[in-house]
Amino acid sequence: MSHRPRTRTVLSCGLLLVPLAVSATACGGSDSETLSGTPYDAAGQITANPPAGTQKADPDKPLEVSVKGNDARITDVTATDTTGRFVRGELSADGRHWRTTAPLAAGSRYTVRVSTEEEDGSPGRKTLVVNTRGADGQLTATFGPKEGEYGVGQPVTAELNQPVKDPQARAVVESALKVDSMPRVQGSWHWVDDKKLHFRPKEYWPAHATISVHSNLAGLKVAKGLYGGPSKPVKLTTGDRVEAITDAATHQMTVLRNGESINTIPVTTGKPGFSTRNGVKVVLGKESFVRMRSSTVGIAAGSGDSYDLPVYWATRVTWSGEYVHAAPWSVGSQGAANVSHGCTGMSTSNAQWFFNHVRIGDIVKVVNSSGDTMTPFDNGFGDWNMPWQEWREGSALKNKAATTTGAAGRLQDPADNARLRPKF
Repeated sequence: MSHRPRTRTVLSCGLLLVPLAVSATACGGSDSETLSGTPYDAAGQITANPPAGTQKADPDKPLEVSVKGNDARITDVTATDTTGRFVRGELSADGRHWRTTAPLAAGSRYTVRVSTEEEDGSPGRKTLVVNTRGADGQLTATFGPKEGEYGVGQPVTAELNQPVKDPQARAVVESALKVDSMPRVQGSWHWVDDKKLHFRPKEYWPAHATISVHSNLAGLKVAKGLYGGPSKPVKLTTGDRVEAITDAATHQMTVLRNGESINTIPVTTGKPGFSTRNGVKVVLGKESFVRMRSSTVGIAAGSGDSYDLPVYWATRVTWSGEYVHAAPWSVGSQGAANVSHGCTGMSTSNAQWFFNHVRIGDIVKVVNSSGDTMTPFDNGFGDWNMPWQEWREGSALKNKAATTTGAAGRLQDPADNARLRPKF
């Protein structure tokens, strides 16, 4: 490349004396070819891996840019993807080489703008377009529940299409799964297993909140040979804060809406040997009619505890078959004794009222039962029974602040689970 000489014209500076006043003229100079002038095409000076053209780069390898010869150096490099996101990189001290320091995305297109300078200060510019190869396997997430309005106890779920076990890879995944809420809350993801995560706030969701869930996994490098793929976002809202609190010792259920009692219902819960689970449960679904058979929960037909009953106004709270439902056969014991096989029974009119006043995601809490505490994950949404600090320990980002941004899995299908058996 030929070097173009730079010429300078210098204006003289001096004082101009004016009667009763002294004034200085502006001093300055002009350059016929300043450093801010139009840069020359530096194509002949720049090399990169891979070469520009149809060849695609390996996203597992850093992108590198170098300058040829000894009479020029690189002064700046910017690399952006199609969304305008910048890729971090570093320039060598001698200005001869630049390389990315963050992973490239698979199946993406990058625009790389390289600025150079010759020994005489002449600026150069070259723009490269680099396409990366697509990934053979893509990691995606299915969020749950489906879009709609839920109670304040409804956790958000994310079901991955393949397992992620490595802690560093989990941190990458979790960082890319975003939960935004209005109003903002303190919350965190928790890894239930290698493929499933739950997100919940420290406390219940606020009433009438808007919750948006989305993934930034697309193209992101998760681990060697594993990149993220597209995932469908989900938007949820919450209704009033509805809590049904059953005291198994007093045989009464108190229903609260936004902290105020709206009904007190006499109930019966599980008898000895079939005690109702203590703790917080979340409404999973509602069935106006369900046939309950004892054989589905391991009680032999013909035994003293066997049953086969039509049940109305049944609100499900566990996958294994615990409901709040109408039990007209036990009205005499409701408010006085626990005689069920684990469900919470009430009169038909009370059960219908309850059925009509709760939604999926509302809170159903049992206290003072001799039963075990509801487990967090294997029988419904018992997430709230895990202390917050323990919940945070299940996050791959447990050492970072847990807060949703914003101005802020899938519900299990009973037909897919052999344990979904009703009992009363």
